[in-house]
Amino acid sequence: MAIECSDAGGGTGGAGGTGGHQAPAAASASDASPPAGLVPLLALACGSSVATVYFAQPLLVTLGERFAVGSGLLGVIVTVTQLGYAVGLLTLVPLGDLLDRRRLVTGQLGLLALALLAAGLAPGVAALLGALAVVGLLAVVAQTMVAAAAALTPPARRGRAVGTVTGGIVTGILLARAAAGVLADLAGWRAVYLASADVTAVLALLLRRVLPLGAPSAGVREASYGRLVASTVTLFARHPLLRIRGALALLVFAAFSTLWSGVAQPLSGPPWSLSHTAIGAFGLAGAAGAVAAGVAGRWNDRGLAQRTTGVGLALLALSWLPIALTRQSLWALAIGAVLLDFAVQAVHVTNQTLIHAVRPDAGSRIIGGYMVFYSAGSSLGALGSSLAYATAGWPAVTVLGASFSLAALLLWATTRRRGLPGDHPAVEPDVN
Repeated sequence: MAIECSDAGGGTGGAGGTGGHQAPAAASASDASPPAGLVPLLALACGSSVATVYFAQPLLVTLGERFAVGSGLLGVIVTVTQLGYAVGLLTLVPLGDLLDRRRLVTGQLGLLALALLAAGLAPGVAALLGALAVVGLLAVVAQTMVAAAAALTPPARRGRAVGTVTGGIVTGILLARAAAGVLADLAGWRAVYLASADVTAVLALLLRRVLPLGAPSAGVREASYGRLVASTVTLFARHPLLRIRGALALLVFAAFSTLWSGVAQPLSGPPWSLSHTAIGAFGLAGAAGAVAAGVAGRWNDRGLAQRTTGVGLALLALSWLPIALTRQSLWALAIGAVLLDFAVQAVHVTNQTLIHAVRPDAGSRIIGGYMVFYSAGSSLGALGSSLAYATAGWPAVTVLGASFSLAALLLWATTRRRGLPGDHPAVEPDVN
């Protein structure tokens, strides 16, 4: 099977208020609206898929006890899922530029349902970690659906579409923690994965009925799959904007994972000793993140990408002040979670809107490559949080999260006038 990318390149207009030039590829995007109800259904499916990566977070203490995993290594349970996710981003998401999107999306969802079933029935720690790695590998279908939503939406409304789908992802992440906590208290941790397998299978059937057939991108013709995957690296090497936004994603999601992979330990022990349900419910405190996704999408359509990024990163750094008071006040944790999730999702939507516009004809590869940075940051935060907590308790965790956040703010401040849309060089063929 072979493909070849055309020489079409280009930038993006309106990002960051810079007035960059519109990419030729973007101009060729379809002006037709997607079928009614498709974007909300994609948002629901994205949220359900990404939720599978986060189910373990409120269950870490229980899983550690059930499978004899020490507190300093609890982050491994999250990390193997994220590593699987990273592999899927590089190997599966690029297929969105090559294969029919309906078959690709529904096929991956079906396999994801089987992987979730295997996790729910895992007899030992090796089987659990293996199943969770495959869950992460297949959960990248969410990024294929983000790219599909962007491709099916006219450029003038693409930011809102990406914001809606990403809002579904945020909601899925939040509900993942709450639902996992409730189900674990009612029927045990295995019920979390078994129920998710059922939901995923149903969504696969629904999308098979309503998702339009989608041929490969207009600029993609002939070359090997291996060269298509390799072209993802070429794209990031060629465009400064992709590298900068990828690095921001790594730091932002390292901070995000530091909180949500570590918070179960202080909440499950004295003085709070909360149940799975209560721990999971704290994820709902970040519901503002779903609001941020929609707001950020509209701001991006108005050309305010850089302002959105700066405000988001400043809020991210400030969020660690109330989070540091978690052992003294659950209200402080709730306030910090609201600020953190709002900030993370505002930056995330901005990143995805900007990078897709760099090369719309390579949208799946670009989003897949970008999300590798996200996955690396999430893995780093999960491992770092567990080790920090085992070494010096919650204060060390908050210092780690604040450090990631301040590093992201510094990176943005020093690069905000570099790698803006329209600044990248003329594009040569990235796949021959």
